[in-house]
Amino acid sequence: MQPASHRIECPDSGAFLAARLPVFDLAAGSLAAVATAVDRFRVSCGWGPRSWRLDPERIAAAFSSDRLLRVAGAPVSGFAELSGFFAVSDGWVRTHANYPHHRRRLLGAIDLAEDAGREAVAGRLREFTPAEVEERAFAAQAVASAVRTQEEWAATPQGAAAAAGDLVPTVVHPGHSPGSRRSGQASATTPLSGITVLDLTRVIAGPVATRTLALLGAEVLRIDPPFLPEIAVQHLDTGQGKRSTLLDVTSVAGRRRWEELLADADVVVTGYRPGALDTLLDRAPARVVRGRVSAWGRTGPWAGRRGFDSIVQAASGISLVEGGHAPGALPAQALDHASGYLLAAGIVDALTAHRSDGCGRTVDVSLARTGAWLLSAPGRSADPPAAAVPGPNCVVSHGTSVTSRPALAEYDDYPFPARPWGEDPAVWAATT
Repeated sequence: MQPASHRIECPDSGAFLAARLPVFDLAAGSLAAVATAVDRFRVSCGWGPRSWRLDPERIAAAFSSDRLLRVAGAPVSGFAELSGFFAVSDGWVRTHANYPHHRRRLLGAIDLAEDAGREAVAGRLREFTPAEVEERAFAAQAVASAVRTQEEWAATPQGAAAAAGDLVPTVVHPGHSPGSRRSGQASATTPLSGITVLDLTRVIAGPVATRTLALLGAEVLRIDPPFLPEIAVQHLDTGQGKRSTLLDVTSVAGRRRWEELLADADVVVTGYRPGALDTLLDRAPARVVRGRVSAWGRTGPWAGRRGFDSIVQAASGISLVEGGHAPGALPAQALDHASGYLLAAGIVDALTAHRSDGCGRTVDVSLARTGAWLLSAPGRSADPPAAAVPGPNCVVSHGTSVTSRPALAEYDDYPFPARPWGEDPAVWAATT
């Protein structure tokens, strides 16, 4: 990470996001990256930099947003019945089955009926080694990983690939279109007003990146296929400031609508497996900034595999660092959130560069690369205190839901709460 500007103040974190690994340093560093990128964009617009105060409590609340979320006064479980750690014949595995299709695939991978519960899954998994579970899951397009030590992960080709290269690599596109699409509505607090963003992301990291762009004034339109359901409370947590639509790009009409949206987009952010959406971007103008988030990176033998924050923690050694003899977890989905903010910072920097050279850029982050940074960072604690819980000033109520305020304390709330998933028209807001 780049060092923070002297205009960024960050008080002592206390026990917020306390863990054996320096999780708060990762979190604050990712927000400092956003703040410095915004300052560079502001300078390019003639406003000059501002002073920022990174509030540890607000940062912790944003990173722990799933735990603070309330719907009709009730907390929400972040993981489904078949997601979690399971003992196997000579170790541990971690599974992820929050989505119905991932649950079905997991059960199919271990030859169980679709109505099998956690007890049946636990009994069945004890018959396999960690490697067998991992490979069965991969073959069935399910999501599971062996729980490794940090040293075991580093010795694998995928571990070496995950740790290589820049934290936020950026590639300049050939060709350019001079000028800026920024409208006169932009201001010092919403510098990205007039910037249009197509959001093709799910879960946490990608939605956090696009939610941050929306906070800064961009118009964000999230697009999902109608045949791939979303977890309602997940969208409630990360959908603020964005509109959401369903579009079947496999149909003639849907593909035409997509290409019309793409022609007027400044940024496209994708969060599916590498290569999965490449054909959709074949006709993207060279000036478009592309943001991409993946689990394992875009090189190495695991580049095409599915993964989530919890799975990357398990595979890379983080779970055993935090847990000891039995695996544990970070106090938040920190790889997801930090990767999302780092991606947002990279996109803002790409937009700043476009103002001077007219070139588009591709900006990448991966959960595994962010995890490698965390594992190599100084500042581990052998006996951390219990992580402090953010207070009521860090959340905001809208109707029957309570969600976390933005991590950047200069903003009291997002432009608007999450809209009903998939119910907006597939058009830019200026045309509605």
